Amino acid sequence: MWPRPDNREVVQWMRTAHRHARAAMGVTIHQDDDQEAWGWRGRTLGRRVVAPDGLAWLRVACAPIGKAVTTFWDGAIEAEQALPTSIPRPRLRSWHDWNDREWQYRAELYDHLSDPPASATPILSATLNLPPSWWAGLRVALNDIAAVPTRRLTVHQGFLDHAMPRLLGTPISTSSPGAWVSAHGDLHFANVCTPTLRLFDFEGWGLAPPGYDAAMLHSHSLLIPSATAQVRHELAPILNTASGRFAELVVIAELLHAATRGHCQSLAEPLVQRAGRLLGRTVLLPATIRKDA
Repeated sequence: MWPRPDNREVVQWMRTAHRHARAAMGVTIHQDDDQEAWGWRGRTLGRRVVAPDGLAWLRVACAPIGKAVTTFWDGAIEAEQALPTSIPRPRLRSWHDWNDREWQYRAELYDHLSDPPASATPILSATLNLPPSWWAGLRVALNDIAAVPTRRLTVHQGFLDHAMPRLLGTPISTSSPGAWVSAHGDLHFANVCTPTLRLFDFEGWGLAPPGYDAAMLHSHSLLIPSATAQVRHELAPILNTASGRFAELVVIAELLHAATRGHCQSLAEPLVQRAGRLLGRTVLLPATIRKDA
């Protein structure tokens, strides 16, 4: 979840879009509930609502007309259609599309989740106390996701060929030792619930190197050593393999790339340290995010 945008115009038009969606889909705001869940740069807004059959969650996304990235724009719908029911997640009940001047909108109505996310933010900032049964369920869910056939791409080989040598140095291989499989695509502790395991925000799901989801969860835990150790222990069969180590390097390169653009910079130093251990050599912090640059 991201902070509410500073731009008041963005806040106003997204709130207007959410009101439009509520009217179109026959739902109302839950009484005395003013909580808003904002996405990156205010491009999404989610709120708890009351539908005819009970509590639900209504998420509205926007994009300039004709410029939506289809992988993410259609990801939730394609996940609902393709993923097996064995994967614990809020089901997508319905959706509604419309245009307004230069913008296109999509409203998605989901089952309501009664349990909170394991973390309020993608980058873990507090210790975790997750039981073995939670981790066992996660391992099963990741296996079930990996078995889903798709042509969607979470990771692009061209990006790896460009970014991994630039951000992690050389020598480095950009080829996965295992065939790519389906992944959630954005698996951090803000996208999973506890104490009952639920995974959500599947809009970026698709093919990635095996172990990608485990590596993503691991990388987002690096500021809390006890949590990192727990991830490594519980997901060792995935991470402690050639494919798992490669997936870690892929995720590290992606997050360092994001850090050069001003995102998740608190992870940058732990990420290069982890990359150095995986590669057995020194990995330098990118110059654009060095504290002395």
